[in-house]
Order: sequence, then C-alpha cells, then structure tokens
Amino acid sequence: MAVVRDLPDEGQEQVLAFAEFLHVRLGGARPAAPSEPLPIPRPEEESVVRAIKRLAASYPMLDRGKMLNETSTLMAQNVIGGRPNAEVIDDLEILFRTHFEAYQASKT
Repeated sequence: MAVVRDLPDEGQEQVLAFAEFLHVRLGGARPAAPSEPLPIPRPEEESVVRAIKRLAASYPMLDRGKMLNETSTLMAQNVIGGRPNAEVIDDLEILFRTHFEAYQASKT
C-alpha cells in the first residue's frame, strides 16, 4: 500500500505492530519468531535509540523486558554521560548477541 510505504520507518513499524496485534486479537495465530537473528545491517551513522530499534528487530525472539535494565543503563551513558554513540552501540550489539546466545542455550 502506498500510504504505508510513504511513512517513515518508525511509522511503518507501528503499522506492522498494530496489524499483528489485530491479527492475534481477532483469533489469528501469532507469527513464530525466527530462530536466528535477522541480518539488518548497521548504518554508518546511527543514534543509540535507532540502534536499539534495529537490534530489537534483528532479534525478535528475545524478551526485551529481560534486557531493559542493561539497555537503559547504556542509553543513559550516552544521553546523560555523553559517551559516544559508536561505543554505546558496540556494547548494545554485544548485549543483544549475549542474550541471544543464552536464548539458544536455553532451547537445547
């Protein structure tokens, strides 16, 4: 649909999330999360917030609630502490990968 394609990335994500919500609410099965991370490349210039969204989309199988404290701490280091985006994003990548490895280990 042209209307959805014309939305910025964040708007498109919200439309998809709402569609999934309606699908489940109206009796449809929730789509299964992939078992491997989705290959969403890291842009050269990226904010910490965008990185968190990208990583959450890359690792949809992870429970973001379990990572909230660590993610918030890293974001605060950037916003309040002035730590450079690239450093914080590197740590976020490690955080998500570590949680994914724990997720995989729990499945075996």
